[in-house]
Amino acid sequence: MKATASRVFRKKANRHPKIKSLQLILKYFPHLTDEQIAQLAALGDLYAEWNEKINVVSRKDIDNIYLHHILHSLAIAKFIHFKEGTKIVDLGTGGGFPGIPLAIIFPDSEFTLVDSINKKITVVNAIAESIALKNVTAKHGRVEELKDKFDFVVTRAVAKVDKLLPWSRRVLAKPQKNMYPNGLIALKGDIKEEIKLLPKYEYRESVHILKYFNEPYFEEKYILYIQG
Repeated sequence: MKATASRVFRKKANRHPKIKSLQLILKYFPHLTDEQIAQLAALGDLYAEWNEKINVVSRKDIDNIYLHHILHSLAIAKFIHFKEGTKIVDLGTGGGFPGIPLAIIFPDSEFTLVDSINKKITVVNAIAESIALKNVTAKHGRVEELKDKFDFVVTRAVAKVDKLLPWSRRVLAKPQKNMYPNGLIALKGDIKEEIKLLPKYEYRESVHILKYFNEPYFEEKYILYIQG
C-alpha cells in the first residue's frame, strides 16, 4: 500500500530541515489534506525566492517564515472556522499574510487580498498561482476603493484599531453565516493600550495566541476580534 503524502512528509521531517519547518504546522493542524500539506510545504522556498527580488518579509526573518508568518497567520483558523462560502478580505496583505495560509486551510471560502503596493500584489498572485490556490483574488488598491462586501476583515501589522474599524465597516456585509457575527479579526502585539482606543460600547474579544500555539514567539501576540 502506498503511503499518503502526509505520512511521507511526517517521516521525512525528522531528517530534512526544510520539511522540519512544516512539521511545526502539522503539530497544530494534524488533519490537513495531502494537497494542503503540499501547498504549505511549497511556501518556504517560494517566499525565499521572491524575497530576493522583492522584500516582502524581513531578510533576517525569512528563515523563520513558518513560525513568524505562516503559523502566526493560522492562529485565526484556531479562533474561528470559516463556513463554506464565507468571504474574507485581507487588508494590507503585504506578501500574503494572513490571507494565503488561511486560504489554504479554508479552500471553500473566498479570500480577497488587498495592498496599496503593487509589487507585493505581484508576489501574492505569483505564489497563489504556483500552488494552484483557486480561492484567492489579489487587488492593488486601498480599502476605500473596494466595492465588494465581505463577512470578515483580517489584518496583520497594518494599523491601530481606531483606524482599522471604520475601514472594515465600509466593506462588511450584513447577512451572517458564521459562529461569530461579521467583523474585524486582527493579529496584534500587546493590545492593552490599543484597546483603550475603542469606545467602551464596542463588542470585542481578545485571545492570547499562546492559548493555541505553545511557542515562546507568541508570548506577546494576540487576536483581537471586534464585531462589525
